[in-house]
Amino acid sequence: MEKHNRELLNQISADILDGAMTVHKLMGPGLLESVYHHCLLLELTSRGLKIESMVPVKLRYKDAELNKTFYADMMVEDAIILELKAVETIIPVHEAQVLSYLRLADKRLGFLINFNVVLLKNGFKRFVNNF
Repeated sequence: MEKHNRELLNQISADILDGAMTVHKLMGPGLLESVYHHCLLLELTSRGLKIESMVPVKLRYKDAELNKTFYADMMVEDAIILELKAVETIIPVHEAQVLSYLRLADKRLGFLINFNVVLLKNGFKRFVNNF
């Protein structure tokens, strides 16, 4: 997918949300983040989406690339960053992490998904960067 228009990104987003809901329904809350990571990877791949796991995000300051690399949990279709959590409460630094990854990776859309909730809709947050 060379160009990612809004309509296509929204369709991929719907697939991500549905896939995450499927994983949450089958696995429930209370497991380790790594379990949800593996399950979501399988779920989204089975839907025909291209998924990269533990995607390097280089740290840049102005025009310089610094000797530091962060790792986003997943990249879907080389366009959407997923950051997964299995925590009691999402705190502001988790949200800042997604926004930083979006800027550093120059991507337009990202999701923070916390699987440690009773209803996944309460653990699913969408973030945009010049979308």
